[in-house]
Amino acid sequence: MGEVEIRRAEMPRDAARFVKSWWPIYESVPLWVPPLIGERKVWMDPKKNPYFAVAEVAWFWAWRDGKPVGTLAATVDQDLLAHEPGVGMFGFFEFPDDEAVARPLLEAGADWLRSKGMVRMRGPFNLSPNHEFGLLVDGFDTPPCIANPHNGPWAPAMYERLGLKGVMDWYAYWMDHGPVPEGIEKVANRFLERNPKVTLRKLNLKKFDEELKLFQDIYNDAWEDNWGHVKIRDEEFVFAAQNLKQVLNPDLCWFAYVDGECAAASITLPDYNQVAKRMDGAIFPFGWFHYLRAGSIINQIRVFILGVKKKHQRLALGAPLYLRTWQEGAKLNIRGAEASLILHDNHRMRGALEKLGARIYKTYRTYEREL
Repeated sequence: MGEVEIRRAEMPRDAARFVKSWWPIYESVPLWVPPLIGERKVWMDPKKNPYFAVAEVAWFWAWRDGKPVGTLAATVDQDLLAHEPGVGMFGFFEFPDDEAVARPLLEAGADWLRSKGMVRMRGPFNLSPNHEFGLLVDGFDTPPCIANPHNGPWAPAMYERLGLKGVMDWYAYWMDHGPVPEGIEKVANRFLERNPKVTLRKLNLKKFDEELKLFQDIYNDAWEDNWGHVKIRDEEFVFAAQNLKQVLNPDLCWFAYVDGECAAASITLPDYNQVAKRMDGAIFPFGWFHYLRAGSIINQIRVFILGVKKKHQRLALGAPLYLRTWQEGAKLNIRGAEASLILHDNHRMRGALEKLGARIYKTYRTYEREL
């Protein structure tokens, strides 16, 4: 094999080939789910994705023998720098089990971040903590749920060889389909009986813009103090939500009110990764067929986000939200649900899930390296 050459990619011009270079990398990883190339092209386009208004991104790819064989994006996010000066990010770090490809890619990203005044690199984030993130380090025997990554099993050891050190673990919990655990049902119902000023309602897709604003307020408040959190701006939130809207099931999305104030929300998604796997990156010529058959293909869901505003976190609002989601999920043809990604030190959320009978079945990790 020839020498590896690192080149800069330009978006959106190179987006399709940049993304398609991942297929050969993962040809030996049967559970990898190909992204939709058209969706990634939009995501990587600075003129279409409002995230680029607050972030500068450099795209790199490794070439060997006339073909791209690995990729990386390095990001400087102004909102992250506001509370964590000197921290840059990396993501879309896709490489085969070959240090000759992975090392120069990472070093190219590190050199660029240094040139921007960064003193530490953190990742993987595609492109920020508000997007797909984390390196899978345990749980390679099951496919990823919607909006979660699935890298090669060689990646964790490679990260360590490249001088990256794990700094935070995130868990994916699994809950098998079945009757609502008696304990949670009692806790949720007792809580609602004792707190008549607490009310629940489903998402109203006919008022999507208004609902989105309610959820954004909860998201930025509830996650503000979480490790590595970056506040998401209005334009970014709307852009991301529009991508999710087409896969939302309003029966699985709930708001909780306290004295008329929207205090908490949960968003659970049908696992469209089960459909995307069959689409193999494209709507045409046959991908649309699998998309239209989604109802007969999808048999699991992901509790994507459950947040409670800080002023209301003393209340057990999670219990009734879990209960309603479980009850609605039971009406669907599902075998179980994933709840992710949960910070390893979020003991309140982890305790609630474990009372539901959930178990950790995947671990994702965030890494850092001093520059």
